[in-house]
Amino acid sequence: MEKRVSESRIEQVYQVRPEHLNGAGRLFGGKLMEWIDELAGLVGIRHTQQDVITASVDNLKFIRGAYLKDLLVLIGRVTYVGKTSLEVRVDTYIESLDGIRKPINRAYLTLVAVDKDGNPVEVPKLIIETEAEKAEWEAGIKRREMRRQRKEEGF
Repeated sequence: MEKRVSESRIEQVYQVRPEHLNGAGRLFGGKLMEWIDELAGLVGIRHTQQDVITASVDNLKFIRGAYLKDLLVLIGRVTYVGKTSLEVRVDTYIESLDGIRKPINRAYLTLVAVDKDGNPVEVPKLIIETEAEKAEWEAGIKRREMRRQRKEEGF
């Protein structure tokens, strides 16, 4: 089976509330990480039609902070698939009231599709349709190699 990137893409909106703030009055990074992981998991479930588990987060770059009442838009999509795993990119933006979006975070997560007993299962192939999707796929191959290298080094 094959699926398009667009078939599992998800966009989710959150508003930063008082309980999401850290002591410095900014969005707590752990809360954003939770939202990113949740969104990536949903993208993975949509793509694989299986349960998924997060195997790694190998890039989580905070570009700027978010504050009380900010609207955050998280967009997740599959960028690369292997045999039983897939890579999901999640971009986070602050959206102003006039609809302008400014990036605040980008993360890449590796997920593994599992059956009801927790055993890895094959994932659908990814149909690449655009130049941007092709570039992400090729970068995903490089990121996979870096993950393998880090694993060999004990990370």
